[in-house]
Amino acid sequence: MLAQEFPGCRTLIDAIDHAVSQPSTHAITDTLRNSLCRLIRAQEVTLPECVYETAEGRYARRELYRSEEHGYCVVAMTWGPGQGTPIHDHCGMWCVEGVWSGALEVVQYERLAEENGQWRFQPVGSIQAGPGSAGSLIPPHEYHTIRNPSDDTVAVSLHIYSGQMTHCAIFQPAAGAQCYERHDRQLGLDPLH
Repeated sequence: MLAQEFPGCRTLIDAIDHAVSQPSTHAITDTLRNSLCRLIRAQEVTLPECVYETAEGRYARRELYRSEEHGYCVVAMTWGPGQGTPIHDHCGMWCVEGVWSGALEVVQYERLAEENGQWRFQPVGSIQAGPGSAGSLIPPHEYHTIRNPSDDTVAVSLHIYSGQMTHCAIFQPAAGAQCYERHDRQLGLDPLH
């Protein structure tokens, strides 16, 4: 279900449909990551203008497409200067994330332990991603943060999830030796216009 027509939307959907027909999660995400990089760099797709509009005090999420046949969804996220996420997961779903404009810093974490509601993580990699770059997250390696490191530039990213992303677990710092508490977060969507 396409939320709104935009130039190149059919090209984007066809590329994702082709990727999700691959025989394994790794093949799906590899194909999708390569296709997304190519589409962004070739400027074959023009996202709706509203995806460049920030939301006050938080990043914006706008669902562009949900496949009734394959179950995946495509969400554009808008990151104002300095906006980002806490450590979070994708509730067991794979995801491919591509930077459309601006830059994002993505830090991946390895879960070290969970005891008595206290979680411990260790950062295992950090990248600064610019336009035309894409990465993937495959459970159980799905813990990460995303942040717009700029002081004055908006960033836009496109996220393709294996299912509808309506909630996730976030991990907030707790008192103690680099421990975190897990909280469930419902994820809303901002309107397209």
